[in-house]
Amino acid sequence: MNPDSLLALYERIADAPDAVARLRRFILDLAVRGKLVPQDPADEPATELMTRITEEKTRLVKAGRIRRLQVDPVIPEEEPFITPSAWIWTRLGSVGDWGSGSTPPRGNPDFYGGDITWLKSGELNDNRQLSGSEETLTEYAVRNGAFRLNQPGDVLIAMYGATIGKLAILAEQAVTNQAVCGCTPLRGVSNQFLFLYLLSQRAQFRSASEGGAQPNISKVKIVWTPFPLPPLAEQHRIVAKVDELMALCDRLEAARAQRESTRDRLAAASLARLNAPDQATFIEHARFALDTLPALTIRSDQIKQLRQTILNLAVRGKLVAQNPDDEPADKLLERITGARSSLTDIRGIRRVKALPPITDAETKFELPDGWAWTRLGNLSQFVTSGSRDWAQYHSNEGAIFVRMGNLSKDHYHLRLDHVQRVKPPADGEGTRTRLEAGDILISITGDVGMLGLIPEGFGEAYINQHTAMVRPMPEMQGRYLPELFRSPFAQDQFNEPQRGIKNSFRLTDVTQFVVPLPPLPEQHRIVAKVDELMALCDRLEASLATTDSTRRRLLDALLHEALAPTEIADSIEPAKALAS
Repeated sequence: MNPDSLLALYERIADAPDAVARLRRFILDLAVRGKLVPQDPADEPATELMTRITEEKTRLVKAGRIRRLQVDPVIPEEEPFITPSAWIWTRLGSVGDWGSGSTPPRGNPDFYGGDITWLKSGELNDNRQLSGSEETLTEYAVRNGAFRLNQPGDVLIAMYGATIGKLAILAEQAVTNQAVCGCTPLRGVSNQFLFLYLLSQRAQFRSASEGGAQPNISKVKIVWTPFPLPPLAEQHRIVAKVDELMALCDRLEAARAQRESTRDRLAAASLARLNAPDQATFIEHARFALDTLPALTIRSDQIKQLRQTILNLAVRGKLVAQNPDDEPADKLLERITGARSSLTDIRGIRRVKALPPITDAETKFELPDGWAWTRLGNLSQFVTSGSRDWAQYHSNEGAIFVRMGNLSKDHYHLRLDHVQRVKPPADGEGTRTRLEAGDILISITGDVGMLGLIPEGFGEAYINQHTAMVRPMPEMQGRYLPELFRSPFAQDQFNEPQRGIKNSFRLTDVTQFVVPLPPLPEQHRIVAKVDELMALCDRLEASLATTDSTRRRLLDALLHEALAPTEIADSIEPAKALAS
């Protein structure tokens, strides 16, 4: 496999979400299976190499230069894959001298601040020329502690916690703490090839780790790990080819980053034109954006930005055209105010009192003709929250108890996969918050601004004290207010008044919520246009998911064919045909 062949196969799937990472793992898989470079019959077989390694190990043990470590031979049932005929399976403990370090007592200043590099697991980052450390030890500490003095060229592997499997090759003499195991490969074993094999086994090491809060992989498990030993000359060829292909991965990664950056800039420029529109060119810009964004969109976060832009345009009066024949919003407000004054009091729920006028600082943009600024309390029959005594009424059946977990930040459709139920007494205080169709729910503690809209036919339901219930006036019981509440303009208001250690939003904050109010017919047109454009976003997301799935299948086919037990040249053709 050469870089040109890899590029030819990879071009079609380069934008798969994890393509480059999987390609790197794929290269390592090929390397350690003997499928990355051709075998040379002139190479000394690994059986003869292993004989010399064993002889050297015996000599070093007798000379007291390394410790004796006895591991059993690998039996066929333990071999995870088939290797070329010139290779041999052995164990990691048979091809090197392994040992870990320790941490000297912190209370003794004679141990720290010397000239000896002391490495901890967090300092290993797959560096093949590691030198220097955050802390150093004195020679006195090393002489009097349980340390293995690692030499330049030794391979280190982390054994604890989130760093399990992290690697390094030393460029200097160093010691480690107890979370790092070091290996001096015996003559005939390339430290670079050992590094690549350990890297290819990282997932297996992590899955084999044990422990609770800080899992670890023991030195015993490491040294008993089966190791496929190639002829020495082939080890060097493999390392050279891996380096070549990893450099190619670097270029693929850089090229992908450049493509995404370009797409991001183009998409951001298009959305920026929509969010700060010029009236004379807005229609042209909107048409251009909607035509080009599908081609520029390759990530779900970009679709989320498009959804937010649509809502931003909707509440600013930029999404649909104004109709001069519509009844102006100030007339709608007059009618709502008259209707509100005739409402009778509801037991336990205070009517919204006169609200303060809206200041210039609260109006973030200029409204179209026919619109008006107002506050949410002026559009509501009442605003309230649930009571605190619901725990005693929890039941396996009964009314739905809507909690914050049933609300959503991205939309106003209730999430009902996990529902708590309650059976309140008929005259209980909590019954004042019995929900009705059209009620809007807003979380007012913790993650403020999560939403819910009660649909028709929802049945008996209640809320707790963490949720505000807004019951709009009949004229406002459409979907304009719910769409407004999930817009960036609304979310900015939810975020502004949060105060205290625990984020909170008072009921007065809810009633004083600033609303850009369109004429009633325009509200209906806005909602219809939002539905139309959100459906477009849904199709974009579905298309993106389909494209990602196709790329993943092509990538899977490529990897499967390349790892099949046949010659590499034969395995590439089916994947190439699938990708064409």
